[in-house]
Amino acid sequence: MHLICPKCGAKNRVPQEKLGDAPVCGRCGTALMEALPVALSDAALPGFLAGTELPVVVDFWAAWCGPCKSMAPNFAAAAKQLPTTRFVKVDTDAAPLSSTKYAIRSIPTLILFEGGKESARLSGAVSATELTRWIQTHSKGHA
Repeated sequence: MHLICPKCGAKNRVPQEKLGDAPVCGRCGTALMEALPVALSDAALPGFLAGTELPVVVDFWAAWCGPCKSMAPNFAAAAKQLPTTRFVKVDTDAAPLSSTKYAIRSIPTLILFEGGKESARLSGAVSATELTRWIQTHSKGHA
């Protein structure tokens, strides 16, 4: 199983049976399977999506967005409930290229990626329960 380090961008190979053993990046020592959302930039997002074999859910958000702020704890709770899904936050103000590339028209917008490709999209704030159900319904992978 290939996982991209959210801190340094290194590609790490982790046997699937070891995903629950708190694997760390071979280059920088960052936890690879921490059940928390990670913030990524325009520069880091493409490589993370392309190189991570697990499902990735990206929350496109902004600091000034009230619904985005209210949904942040739900996104974090869903990350804890689905430890084999990677959860990423992309600030649309700080990452305009990603916002344009993925045609983000409203926020919050959640996109589920599998194999580096978009497989589902959801706009608007949702509860942690709704989010986990949405991911499990649309994921073909390990969610």
